[in-house]
Amino acid sequence: MNSEIVAIDIRCMKRVGGQLGTNPAGIYSDSDRQRYYVKILESPMHARNEFLAAQLYLLAGAPVLNYLHSIDPCQIVTRWVELDKKNISHFSESERRQAQRWFAVHAWTANWDAAGFDGDNQGVANGKVLTLDVGGALAFRAHGDPKGKAFGTSVEELNVLRNDQNNPHAMKLFSDMTPEQLYCSIQSVTKISDQKIFDVIIENGGNKKLVDKMIARKEDMRFRLKTL
Repeated sequence: MNSEIVAIDIRCMKRVGGQLGTNPAGIYSDSDRQRYYVKILESPMHARNEFLAAQLYLLAGAPVLNYLHSIDPCQIVTRWVELDKKNISHFSESERRQAQRWFAVHAWTANWDAAGFDGDNQGVANGKVLTLDVGGALAFRAHGDPKGKAFGTSVEELNVLRNDQNNPHAMKLFSDMTPEQLYCSIQSVTKISDQKIFDVIIENGGNKKLVDKMIARKEDMRFRLKTL
C-alpha cells in the first residue's frame, strides 16, 4: 500500500458520504467510481505529520491504509477500503495476534491512539489487520494537540501502551503479549537501517531533527531488547 505520486483533487469528485471520525471529512468518488476518504486537518504540518507516520509504518512492514498525496496541503487522503471488521472487540484470536505483531511500530512512532478511543482504530480487510488512522503518531495527539517533550527519544510507549488504564483498549489489546512476542515485534523496528529512516523522512517532507529522534528511539528500543 504505497503512496502514489499523482495528487488527488477532490474538486473533480463527487461527495458520497460524510465524516467517520472526529476530524472534518468526507467520502468522495471519482469518475471511475474509486472512492477516497478525505480528512481536513488543522494545518499542513498536521497533514505532513500523519503522512510521514504512515510511511514509517510501511517502512517497518506494518499495514496501514493507502495514503495518497493531495493538492490541498491540509488534506489527508486515503483510498477507501471496505472493512470486514471495524473494531477490536470483534477480532478473532488470530486477528488479535496479527494486531499485536505491530505493537512496537505503534510504540516507535508514539502512536498513543493505536487502538483508538473506542477500539475502532484497528480493522480487518480481506483477512489483514490494518491500522486505520495514524494521526495520533509522531508529534501530535489524535485531536491535533502537540505532544511536545512527551515525544522524546525514550520509548516509554513500550510500557504505557500495555499498562495505562486511561488507554483501556490499547491495554486490552497489548497487555497479554509474551516476552517472545514483544521481542519479535521490537525487531521489526530495530532491523530498519538508519539510512532508510533518513530517506523516508526527508523524501516525505520531514527534517533532520525528526530523523535523529526516530533513530534514537530505535536505538532505545534495541537497548530495551536486553531486558526481555
